[in-house]
Amino acid sequence: MKVSKAIKICLDYHRNHSKPNTIRSYEAILTKFGLIFGDTDLEKISSEDILTFLDKITDGTKQQTRRTRYSHLAAFFNFIINNIDERIQNPCVNQLLKKLYKASTPVQWDSFEKETIDEVIFRTTKLRNRLILELMARGSMRIGEVLKLTPDDIAGQKLIIRDPNSGREQKIIFITQKTLSSIRGYFPYLMRQPDLW
Repeated sequence: MKVSKAIKICLDYHRNHSKPNTIRSYEAILTKFGLIFGDTDLEKISSEDILTFLDKITDGTKQQTRRTRYSHLAAFFNFIINNIDERIQNPCVNQLLKKLYKASTPVQWDSFEKETIDEVIFRTTKLRNRLILELMARGSMRIGEVLKLTPDDIAGQKLIIRDPNSGREQKIIFITQKTLSSIRGYFPYLMRQPDLW
């Protein structure tokens, strides 16, 4: 089987069964892979070919990006082996490749104590900024999620985040009664001056 045909089968499967972010990721790597190896038989792709390809497309990127590209390529070959032709060997299953594209050690961030965060929030004088900090600290929200909030997204002690980064349709954030009171106190002000949010 030609690489181009295998890529088409794999991408068609993902378009029917995967989330948009997954589809975009696979399309990005497999399109480049198809441009170089499209007319090659899948069985003839070697570990050296994979290494050369990955080095070319991941040059200058972070280790996590390199690992992700390698994982997508390995998953592509696994998909073909499991669903089309089990006689094909996965060229990504190679000790050298696994070592070169292993996951990077996660960065351990220093966390602030609750008292420090509370002090920062309470020392913030502008109501809008104080509410943003409070939602980020108490609701574990990203800044983009906070800035997209509208009055319609408040449902009791729940905030509805539409189109979160996770790819889901929505995400629910539970907040304290005190944070809810702060939000309710701010939104009437917001209705009078909508350009401030």
